[in-house]
Amino acid sequence: MAKTLKTNFDWAVLLLRLFLALVLFPHGAQKLLGWFGGFGFDGSMQYFTGQVGLPWVIGFLVIVIEFFGPLALALGIAVRFSAASIAVVMIGIITTTFHDHFFMDWFGIQHTEGMEFFLLAIGIALGLVFTGAGVYSIGHLLSDEPTVSR
Repeated sequence: MAKTLKTNFDWAVLLLRLFLALVLFPHGAQKLLGWFGGFGFDGSMQYFTGQVGLPWVIGFLVIVIEFFGPLALALGIAVRFSAASIAVVMIGIITTTFHDHFFMDWFGIQHTEGMEFFLLAIGIALGLVFTGAGVYSIGHLLSDEPTVSR
């Protein structure tokens, strides 16, 4: 079996995968579809290339990763690749935008948000890179290893 399909059959991995997908999917849907008060694809691309100054290909990849990555996590397919891609996007967000403060701006006194949310997403994503998809995943179904739940 391919090493990328090996997975940890622990239930905790399922929870990490589903909650990261649940939290990130609305952000991707804002950027690609304009759902949840977002700007949609055109508005997001204008923001990334104009205000942030990213090359168009990076803006495009951010939108694709933030929309399709959580879907892949929820289904449990290409989890390692999706999680690694999400971690890279979160690192990019910290380095380009939210690097001045650690904490979120709960009281409206900072000029920007902090990086704590993005650090949590990076930690969860990196954990998924090492564990794989876990139980109730397409990766689990494709695996030829016996199911051993912990």
